[in-house]
Amino acid sequence: MYTPPHFQEINPGTIAEILEDAPLACLVAQTDNGLIANHLPLLQTPKGDFIGHVALANDMHRLIADGQQVLAIFRRADAYISPNFYPTKQDHHRHVPTWNYEVVHAYGNITFQHDEHAKRAAVGLLTRHHERRLNGADAWRMADAPRDYMAQMLGGIVAFNIAVTKVLAKSKLSQNREARDYLGAVDGLRASGHAEMAGRMAARLNDGR
Repeated sequence: MYTPPHFQEINPGTIAEILEDAPLACLVAQTDNGLIANHLPLLQTPKGDFIGHVALANDMHRLIADGQQVLAIFRRADAYISPNFYPTKQDHHRHVPTWNYEVVHAYGNITFQHDEHAKRAAVGLLTRHHERRLNGADAWRMADAPRDYMAQMLGGIVAFNIAVTKVLAKSKLSQNREARDYLGAVDGLRASGHAEMAGRMAARLNDGR
């Protein structure tokens, strides 16, 4: 990933926020059949690995060898930036359009797990995390489903673990612009319906970064 120094994201808190806010990763791998990509929700463990699961019918776990390197791409907010957002455009018109975004690339070695314990752990951890965020005390639990039905569902998946070897993160948020153009971009994004990106940029400015 091309990452100029002023766009490199090295703040661990920000990287963790991107992973939390954009858990649906694009998982990319090279295989004998060429590149493959699958969109899968991943959860980072306290030790830094990622866990997830894939449908048994998905050839991904047959095409990718155990221990092979994969790339998981997590993308949070993104938005088009018009030159019209910049107040200095009226001074010299030396601006062109661009695109702002936040992304994390996590590289690691994948291991597939076919045993029931690993599959229950993957489903349990993922659902507990997201259900608690969404439903709080009313969170759905695996035990809510009939035992035979849950066994059938688990029989149709393969769990996996990704041991992370490298993380690259990028926050392209107009950091290379002078203050009034940066603020103009924030205002322009809000006015064009991109409140999330505008909020990210405003928060970064308030943090002094």
